[in-house]
Amino acid sequence: MTTSRNASSLRVLPAADPARDASSGDLSIPARAGTTLRWRWRHVVVLAACALCGAVAYVATFTFYREEQARSAAKRLEFVVLSLQALVHRNEALPGIIGLKSTLGSLLDTNTLAAQAAANAYLETVAKASGISAVYLLDAGGTTLASSNWNQVLTFVGENYAYRPYFKDAMAGRTGRFYGIGSTTGEAGYFLAAGVVAPGGARGVIAVKLSLEKFEEAMRQSTDVVILTDREGVVILSSVPEWRYRTVAALAPAARERIRQSRQYGDLPLLALPGPGLDFTRSHATLALEGGITHYTMATHASEDLGWRAALLVDQAPSRRAAVLAALAATSVAAFLGALTVGFQEGRYRREEMRKAKRALVEASARLEQRIIERTADISQANASLERKIEELRRTEAILHETRDGAVHAGKLAVLGQMSAGMGHELSQPLTALRTLSDNAITLLDGARLEEVRENLHLISELTARMGRIMALLKAFARADSTSLEPVAMDMAIHHALMLVESRRCEVRADILVSSTLATRPVRADAIRLEQVLVNLMRNALDAVEFRAERLVRVAVRQKGRHAVISVSDTGGGIAPEAMQRLFEPFYTTKPAGAGLGLGLALSQSIVESFGGRIEARNLDRQGALFTITLEVY
Repeated sequence: MTTSRNASSLRVLPAADPARDASSGDLSIPARAGTTLRWRWRHVVVLAACALCGAVAYVATFTFYREEQARSAAKRLEFVVLSLQALVHRNEALPGIIGLKSTLGSLLDTNTLAAQAAANAYLETVAKASGISAVYLLDAGGTTLASSNWNQVLTFVGENYAYRPYFKDAMAGRTGRFYGIGSTTGEAGYFLAAGVVAPGGARGVIAVKLSLEKFEEAMRQSTDVVILTDREGVVILSSVPEWRYRTVAALAPAARERIRQSRQYGDLPLLALPGPGLDFTRSHATLALEGGITHYTMATHASEDLGWRAALLVDQAPSRRAAVLAALAATSVAAFLGALTVGFQEGRYRREEMRKAKRALVEASARLEQRIIERTADISQANASLERKIEELRRTEAILHETRDGAVHAGKLAVLGQMSAGMGHELSQPLTALRTLSDNAITLLDGARLEEVRENLHLISELTARMGRIMALLKAFARADSTSLEPVAMDMAIHHALMLVESRRCEVRADILVSSTLATRPVRADAIRLEQVLVNLMRNALDAVEFRAERLVRVAVRQKGRHAVISVSDTGGGIAPEAMQRLFEPFYTTKPAGAGLGLGLALSQSIVESFGGRIEARNLDRQGALFTITLEVY
């Protein structure tokens, strides 16, 4: 009986499986294919209804909130525009009233230093009393004759502003209105102008500059985004400072040329706002800001008398969030109602199916119980058979262990038999020397030559100790002890192996070169069996170089991490390719008949593997073969 045959003959019967019996037709459970398909369609309908409710709720809520935003924004923007108009309108009559002062007429008539000083003082007093930025008098050519800031570094006195539109309108008899950046001070303001009337027409112009900084600061403190543009679409006031002097759309070349001629905004580039721009005819806007694309609800208002347009932008994000929440709420309610409806219908169908399933189970229970009894009996028989097979495998394994140990011991005895002739020669020489030294000692003792007798006895003692070491080594090598793994010093194991193959080495007249092993840590092995492996490898190496010109065997040991690698190489003819595949098979040998049983390498492999190591063989590049043993170190 072999192990493979026992393993292939084992067959464990499967246990009873009610689910499998049911699928094979033994238990008749009502099919649910049609029901499952029907409920899948109902689930799809419910999900579609939930999605539709969510979409409708989102659109309705977003539209409602956006319209509310637009109405509220329109009211707030109207208040902002009315406040700005009130600020401007209450100062529109100021230039005409100031121009009635005779002091200014005298300056226009005489243009003397005394008249200029009086006009400057008057205008300075007016500017302080009315809280305006500046007021100044221009002659018919546009040159400033007097100004409220006459005593400041950036005074208007002497500057010509004939290119300003407000000057041209005032000289034509109209009220001049203009917003721009001052070409002298570089400060923005709103300019109002009126002509100093004479019988022949306007002989000069009074101009007032109003600062809108306080109004713009109030805009910035508001949470709304407000912008104010001129006729060309340039943002002149904004609650967002970065948007000031940007355009709601790209300027046309003609408009840019008009702005350049009037020097309205100095040298500013007047870039367009980021994004697609603002369309004052629409109720929403989209701008590309640093945080990303922002969508706004927009309310607009046009001031015809000022020629300005105002817009108030409200971020749509809160409206969209409210719409999302409403959509989620509507979807949740629809899903809840749909789940209740589907659950009610599903429960009714399931109760009906449960009644059918119970009837089927009652009918199948008797058959299932009988089948379980039959399968239990089959399993009991299979388990009993399996236990018998396992016991047979254990006995077979014990026989294999005994056979292996016997083969190892037989291999050692075979090696001892091959070494017997050499050992006889090793022992014959000391015996002959012992006899000669004993005879000489008797003769020397008769002649009372005690010192020479002492030397002979000392030599006899050394020869006896040498013979004892050889015999002890042979007895230890032949002992059939069980394997006991322990730390083994490699230098001692190699030394003992060299002593056992010494006679064969002398017979072959070969050299054995051993590398230093003093730095190698002990390996995990059995000393006697490791020596047997080394003896087998060394004798094979000596046999390989017996008839070679160069008869050299190398033994080396090196440590590689947690392992020690022992290598035995020779200068022989190497291993034939056909022999390499069967090198470690039992009873396979390439030696002549009677020279070996073919067990040496097979036993060596078995021994090394019992140590937890491995043995490998290959041919060297130059000549000969190399065997390596890898063992774990302590």
